[in-house]
Amino acid sequence: MKRFVILIFALLVLSLLTSCGPDSSSVTASDSSATYIENKGSDTIVNLALAWAEKYQGEHPDIRISVTGGGSGTGIASLVNGTVDIANASRQIKQEEIDQAKSNGVEPVEHIIARDAIAVIVNPENPVSELTLKQISDIYSGKITNWQEVGGEDRPIVRLSRETNSGTHVYFLETVLRLGSKEDKTLFSMDTLLLPSSEGIIAEVRQNPNAIGYDGLGYVPKDLKMIAIAKEAGGAYVLPSIATVNEKSYAVARDLYMYTNGEPSGIVKEYLDWILSEEAQQIVADLGFVPVN
Repeated sequence: MKRFVILIFALLVLSLLTSCGPDSSSVTASDSSATYIENKGSDTIVNLALAWAEKYQGEHPDIRISVTGGGSGTGIASLVNGTVDIANASRQIKQEEIDQAKSNGVEPVEHIIARDAIAVIVNPENPVSELTLKQISDIYSGKITNWQEVGGEDRPIVRLSRETNSGTHVYFLETVLRLGSKEDKTLFSMDTLLLPSSEGIIAEVRQNPNAIGYDGLGYVPKDLKMIAIAKEAGGAYVLPSIATVNEKSYAVARDLYMYTNGEPSGIVKEYLDWILSEEAQQIVADLGFVPVN
């Protein structure tokens, strides 16, 4: 009797193991059939990259695209370390980053995927509407400390900036504070408040009438005030827009980038080709950025 019970038990265990086998392998096959693209980097680009990924995945259900921010430096570092397929950056990769990448067997290749205007923003209660590049430089370097010095009210200026890991921070430092001069070593004033996100700058400007900040045009809401900028004293004051970027009349505009390890191939190439298509570039315009075509 005991032998019979043992035999029955063994047959039941064997039956359970056999029935579990196909289900387990089918899950593995399903997972392996999905193709993933890892995309990381610039917080300026992240909303655009998410919109692209959502649209592309809807048209290609076999593709999964993971999009995360963290800043241009984070994206490029991930490319250098070989942990992403595409790195997003709102600045060009630096020579030392290229050298480090090559030492790791990574060959960074640059792709311009959109353009952006950096808007200088203030609270709508602030009467100042126009500034020259030099005045903005002097504000952020600490030479100008009161709004009264640039035609405003007698109020202290509260300076807001992105953190140093941000490509927008680097671009603003080089283009505005240093006025494009490679020899200039001007730095942000020590009392500049560094914020980790575009949304953080927006929130602070919205609640502080003394604040000045900068952000990608696509992030600026309608309830905040954008400053018209003149390239030099006596020049025309120009507001940021798609038109003024394309006309090159707005002083603080830049290219936006994606970087890959070598020339892209396979699904990464197909995705990047689609990003430059009319369909994807319309999303660029819809989100307040400037299409490259």
